[in-house]
This record gives sequence, structure tokens and C-alpha cells, in this order.
Amino acid sequence: MKRVVAVLAMVMAGLVPVAQAQPITGAGGTFPAPIYAKWGEAARAATGIELNYQAIGSGGGQNQTLNGTVDFGASDAPMDPEALATNNLLQFPTVIGAVVPVINLPGIAANQVKLTGELLAAIYLGKVTKWNDPQLARLNPDLTLPNLAIAPVYRADGSGTTFVFTSYLSAVSPDWKTRVGASTSVRWVAGHGARGNDGAAATVKLVRGSIGYVEHAYAARGQLTTTQLRNKAGAFVAPTPRSFTAAADAADWAHAPGLAVNLIDTAGAASWPIVSPTFVLVPKSPRNPTRVAEVLKFFDFAWRSGGESARDLDYIALPAAVQDAVRTAWRAELRAEDGTPLYQ
Repeated sequence: MKRVVAVLAMVMAGLVPVAQAQPITGAGGTFPAPIYAKWGEAARAATGIELNYQAIGSGGGQNQTLNGTVDFGASDAPMDPEALATNNLLQFPTVIGAVVPVINLPGIAANQVKLTGELLAAIYLGKVTKWNDPQLARLNPDLTLPNLAIAPVYRADGSGTTFVFTSYLSAVSPDWKTRVGASTSVRWVAGHGARGNDGAAATVKLVRGSIGYVEHAYAARGQLTTTQLRNKAGAFVAPTPRSFTAAADAADWAHAPGLAVNLIDTAGAASWPIVSPTFVLVPKSPRNPTRVAEVLKFFDFAWRSGGESARDLDYIALPAAVQDAVRTAWRAELRAEDGTPLYQ
């Protein structure tokens, strides 16, 4: 008993080292930021790993990875295989999310308005400028849409959410594909820019007549008005966990190079058409192997224990087979200088 009291006194006096959280740093997409924050809270309590994640956009995440200023970068836009090879990086998916259109229309409730990808493209191309445009009216005969100017909101920063959204518009609109295309940053024809998913959500909430696109967790958290969207099967679907999961289940993960599967406009009557994995980048020859090993430990813990948290925020957990494929890649491709695998 005396020994226990003595040890406790030494701890209180700072003479005995106490286990401290192991910090890891990441930066990148705002798309996965809500779930990374939730996983970070759980991981700190359970494993001692302390996550410091900066939601600066996918472009920033890729750049900081290339500059070696973070332990991992996060990007919703997958880096192409040539760039991965040139920079000796490993890329892997972490979770699946959905991008949703959000609107600010007086008297209109969530998911009352129906939209198509072609109409979304026309709005962002400046071709459809009023909410009572005949094309919108024909699509929504049971609604009285106001004679109100449409105010498109887009991401002003390099954004993986923009990559996902513009990839969808390019898939459904030849005009959009030719004039604008898909990228983390594009030359917008109409609208006003906002930084981050938070900024886009806040702008839509503030501006009457606005329309924007955000990751679904931001729409739910901000209580924004979402819309129905016509999918590849021609069905109008609402943005729900069921429609997100239907899209993920339709994916061909086995034949996707680097597991960078394309979930845009997948088949199936129940599928939400704008769904995407988000990715993490780590160096294959890290300057600090110990910290990269902690990154792998963090995501391994998140997959094993964080599925419910992902569902609560309307993300879709990676299928178990995909998680196992990622772990296999970790073992094969990430090693310390002495050849010891960073994940065992």
C-alpha cells in the first residue's frame, strides 16, 4: 500500500512518465472531415492515438503529402497511377460518402423538388436561371415553384467534392463534359464560390434561391433542404443511407486499379447517383515510419470499431473485403528501412 501511494505521489509530481497520446497529422478533403473527427475522438480514448486533421480541401491534401508536411493526405479525387508511382505513394480508400444538391426555396421541404443531372448541368452552365423555368415546372407538376432567380453556389477551393460533382455532371451531360469537364477545380460558368463544404452549406442556407452541392453529412448537420435526383435507371431517389448503400453495393471493386472504384451514376433502381469513396495517401518510404505505422493503426481501428459512427453520419463503411485488400497492400508495400512491415 505504501508503495502504491509513493508511486501515485511521484506521478502527481511529474517524476514518473505517464502514457501520452501519439500524434498523427493529416490534411485534405472536407468531405470526410466529420467522420475523421468522430473516429479521432474514439481512437484517442481507445488507442492513445491523437489525430490532428486539417480540412483544407483535397488539392491541399495532395500537395501537403507531396511536400512531406503531413503523415497522410486525404483526397476525394484519386491520384492517377502515374503520379502515385512517380512520387512513391500508396493510396487507399477509407470510407464512402455521397454528394447531394441542397437548395434554399421558401416553403419547400426536403426532397420535394425533383432534379436531373442534365438540369443541374444546365443550371451551372447558366442556361436555366429561374426556379419556375418550364423544364423545372414540368419535372415538378405538383409544386408551385417561385419566380425566383437561381443562385448557384460552387466550391472556390481545390475540392474533391467538386471533383465528384463535376464527374457526375460530365457523366450525364455531354455539354458539361465538353465545356467544363471534371476536376477538383474547374472554370465555372455561373454562380458564386465558397470555401469548403462548411462554407458552401452556410452560403446556401443564407441565400434565398440558391442551390449548391455538399457532402451529405454537412447537409444533415446544417439541416439543409435536399432534393430528389433521377438516377441511371430513370428512378427519382432521395439521398438516404439506403440509396447510398445501393450504389456502393453495385461497384466492381475487384477490377478497380488501386481500389479507386468509380461509384458515379451506378446501375440499380435504388442507387443514389453521386457517391464516391474518399482516399488517403501515405509515402511508401516515409521519413518517419513510426508515425505512418500509427496512421495505419488509426484507420485499422476505425474500420473495426467505427462502422456505427460512419452510419450515424450517413457515410457507408468500406466492404469487409475491401478493408482486407487494403491491409494486404499495407503489408506488401509499406516497410521500414530494415524491411519490417509497418502493419502486421
